[in-house]
Order: sequence, then structure tokens, then C-alpha cells
Amino acid sequence: MLQILEPYHLPPRHAQDQHIVFLADLACPNISEYFKASNIKQHFRSPFRWILIASVADDTSQGGVPGAIDDIEVLPDAEVMVAQPTSNTSYDLYFIYKIGNGKPWCTEPFGVWDTQAGFQQTNQLASTADRRLNLNGYEIPVCYVLTDNDSVYHLTDGINDHIDTITKVNFRTTNHLLDFLNATRKYVFANTWGYKVNGTWNGLTGYLIRNEVEIGGSPMFFTSERISEVDYISSPTPTRSKFVFQQPKLSYENNLFLLSFKTTVWYSLLGLIFLMFLALLAVAIWEWKRTKNDLQRASDAGVLRGNVQDVALLIYGAACQQGSTVELKGSLGRVVMLVLFLALMFLYTSYSANIVALLQSSSSQIRSLEDLLHSRLRFGVHDTVFNRYYFSTATEPTRKAIYQTKVAPPGTTPRFMTMEEGVKNMQKGLFAFHMETGVGYKFVGKFFHEGEKCGLKEIQYLQVIDPWQAVRKNTPYKELFKIGMKRVQEHGLQKRENHLLYEKRPKCSGRESNFVSEVRKWRSFV
Repeated sequence: MLQILEPYHLPPRHAQDQHIVFLADLACPNISEYFKASNIKQHFRSPFRWILIASVADDTSQGGVPGAIDDIEVLPDAEVMVAQPTSNTSYDLYFIYKIGNGKPWCTEPFGVWDTQAGFQQTNQLASTADRRLNLNGYEIPVCYVLTDNDSVYHLTDGINDHIDTITKVNFRTTNHLLDFLNATRKYVFANTWGYKVNGTWNGLTGYLIRNEVEIGGSPMFFTSERISEVDYISSPTPTRSKFVFQQPKLSYENNLFLLSFKTTVWYSLLGLIFLMFLALLAVAIWEWKRTKNDLQRASDAGVLRGNVQDVALLIYGAACQQGSTVELKGSLGRVVMLVLFLALMFLYTSYSANIVALLQSSSSQIRSLEDLLHSRLRFGVHDTVFNRYYFSTATEPTRKAIYQTKVAPPGTTPRFMTMEEGVKNMQKGLFAFHMETGVGYKFVGKFFHEGEKCGLKEIQYLQVIDPWQAVRKNTPYKELFKIGMKRVQEHGLQKRENHLLYEKRPKCSGRESNFVSEVRKWRSFV
């Protein structure tokens, strides 16, 4: 749809801005004023496009740029085409832009149009961003978050790489990005990722909102509050902060003496004992009746009497593997007693074996934050800026209860601690530590024995996804940054840096050695 605009009338913004193309005749009166008004409305920015039709008499500045637009900052995300006449019947077509504010104009030849041959493209151009990846040494300000002032001296040397790890990883990859774009850099450092305090954003987010930097070198969480203030381009660092703990032994959560058999097995066992009791009682009564006139048998203390008390005592001794001082003398009675002792012996062996097996087993009852809240585990949280903020401002009932009852109970010092202290407490057991997993697992590998790595369990606390790299809103370099970060990732540079400073969850090995120690503990207990 073609719309002829009146002088000084600017089209309103709407959801289909990418479909708008401005066609301007540079011979129109006061066209420079119209351009200035459009520039204020951000019309010389993506996704708008312009075609400027010049005339032979038009003044041109450097590189054939019309003088009417010379004062407008047309930055790399803009598509502004100039149709410059070379005769009365032909035009040269080329794009113009500036790498940055106040920089010289750059031109990109596109094609030729004349009345006879029509349009002839002379340069096969890629997308706008692909054509302008070379920033020719333009300075890009980058903001990094450092929670420890000493980290500024150890961004690349690997010293204390467990401190400000996410910044140290992405300091290198951001340098790869700027090298790819042929840009120089200006470093700005903040002590926090940025939170809204009294209506004002501080930290990295504040720098981006105030347009003081173009890109955040330290990835930050993708939150609903920030999404309207900054743009996100990539998720370079696959690490999250979670509660990590060794799953408690079954003996800590359950009674192993009842857990060895299923409920149906216990009922079957009681039924078997009751049947054996009835069989013994019946055989004992039958033998006493058959030999009631045998006086020697009646005076023999080793013969089982045909009464409930003696039979119950024999059954109890057999169940406890203690034997009995009385027995049946007849063949049928001995067969019944043999079956009784064999059955109870095998049951006792199975029961003891299950106890030993369960001693090395871990509980699987802690599966969610609610289970973690109601467990008897002690809690600790890695002392970082974002952990202190998100834990103290949690509003969801379970998370709020965890902070108020486990992390910072009333009248106590909040349990924020160093990574080393938290991992060592986690190794001792019955301790849940909230940490950045990529960094924390390096300490797990350092302090944990192989068998102790098998029972580690993770539970997510923060309601956020992986951290993303942010750029300021409406930056003209957004597409360039996105392409550059994709190239860095595709060439394996991002993976390499992550591999150097982040550790994956350790694999389970050496469970057998743990089994021996648990059996010894059980034997000493017994």
C-alpha cells in the first residue's frame, strides 16, 4: 500500500514496521527538517527502510552522500539506499551507513537502473548484518560484573578461577566476539548484575539502560523484570545454581529393620509362622495322646508338651535362631520341626542380606523443594550477590519458607558461605548446599572420594533459566553481536572456555569401596 505523507507528517509506529519503506525525493523543500523529525522518531533504524532519490543538482558530501542527510546518524542496522542519477535516464544505487556516531560514511554499491535495461544488480549482497561485520576498530564499551575486586587482575591467568567464574569465562569469549567484529573495546566493571532499587536500576543492567555500554560481558538471568529493559542475544554458559546434597542413607530416613521386607512378605511370614504353630501343636497333641500310657516319656523333660505355651516358646526360639531344649520324638514331629527350622533359617539369611544391602543404599525420598524443606538436612548457600538477592526476595511459599527456616532462621546469622566451606560440609553428609554447579563440581572433584560422588542429588531453587548475554535496548549492533556469538560457538571457542573453567557433574565410580565401609560400620554397630 502506497501512502503519500504531507510535509512534517510522520507515520505512526505499529506492529508491522518491517513492511514500511520510506521513499523520499531529496528535491522536496525542507527535506532536511523532515529527516531530523524522522530521526527523532527512530525511523532511521531497523526495521524501517529508506530509498532516497537524488538529483543531479543535489549537494553531496563525502562518498556521494546527499547533503540533506549528512547530519543524520545512519548506523549499521539501518537500510538506507541512495539513487544517485548519472544521467537523465540512469541511476547508481548504493547503501550508506556509519559505523558509529560521528564516524565517516560508508557506502555499499548495489546496482544500476536505467530506462532501457531496467535494474541491473552489480553486487550480490548478503543480509545487512553480514555486510557490516567489520567495525574497523570502532570502540565498543563492555560491562563485566566482578564481585571480588581482586578478580580484575586475574581475568585470564586462571588464579582463583572459582571466583567470578562466569565473568572470567565470558571475558575471553567476548574478546573473541570483538576480535571477530574487528572492534576495539572499553571495559567497564560493576559489582552486581543489576536490580531495581527505589525505581532505579543499578549494576550491569543500569549501565545497559543508560546506554553507557553496548553489551554485557557477564551473562545474567533471564527475568521478567529485565526483559523489558534489555535485549538478550545468546546463552553462552550452560550452568545453573542448584541445591546439591548427598542423598541420606536409608537408615537416616527409615527403619531398616522394617524396610527389609515388603508388607506382603511380612504378612506371609506371620502366616507361615502361624501355620507352623498349628502344625506343631497338632502333632504334639497327637503324640501325647498316642503315648499317654508311656510313663518314661511323660517324665522326660526334653519332650515337647502338647500345650500352647510350650509350642509358642519353641516357635519363638526358632525364629530367633536360638534352637530349643525340647523336641518331638516321633518321625512326623521331627519332619515338621525340620521344615520349621529350615524355613526360618532361610528367612533369617534373607533378612540379614537385605539389611546389609540397604545399609549402602541412599534414600530417594527427597525429590522436590517441599521434600527438601521438610527433611532434616542442614542448609548452606554460596555467598554471591544474586543468591543473597533472590533468596531474600523469594515470595513463593516453599522458597520463602526455605529461606526463613533453613537459610536464615530468626535470631541466627544467614548461612551464606564460601564454596570451599559449603562443599566440605556437603561431603560430611546431611547438608544441602546451593551453588553454581559448574564451579561447585570442581570442588567436589577435589574433596570427595570416588564412592562419595555416587549419591549426589540436585534440586533447582531459582526460578530462572540458564544465564543469557544481554545488550542494550535498540543497539544498532545487536544482529552483529548475535552473528558473532554464533560464530564463536560454532568454531568451538565457547565450548573450549567453558571446559577450562566449568566442571560437569562427576560420574559415579568406586561404589564397591563404599560398600565395604558401610558393612564395617553396621557390624560395629551390631
